[in-house]
Amino acid sequence: PSIKVCINMLYNKTMKKVSLNFIAFLQAAAVVIYCGLVALLIWRANEVFGGGPNYFGPLLFLTLFVTSALVTGLMVLGYPIKLFWIENKKKEAIKLLVETALWLVLYVALSIVLFAVYKG
Repeated sequence: PSIKVCINMLYNKTMKKVSLNFIAFLQAAAVVIYCGLVALLIWRANEVFGGGPNYFGPLLFLTLFVTSALVTGLMVLGYPIKLFWIENKKKEAIKLLVETALWLVLYVALSIVLFAVYKG
């Protein structure tokens, strides 16, 4: 069998054993980790790229912003779109989106609490 067939078989066996809630947790965690890495890059941008006003700073920021929207959109919407249109599992797709959103809200709330506690 081809590599694509092997990957599909492994994917289908694995995804049938994993709950939607755990997938939602992983999707939200991936978004938080990605946002943390981007925030680290922005926080240390002057050290990495050097200071000084020029055309490339805003260009890089806007390109990073648009790319981040694409990446996080794919992280959150990729599998639900597959469930919704390809596998015709509309209820599961919507449930996954809602659960991912709830996990993200939980991460935001936790971040706010941690920021308030360690603010000083």
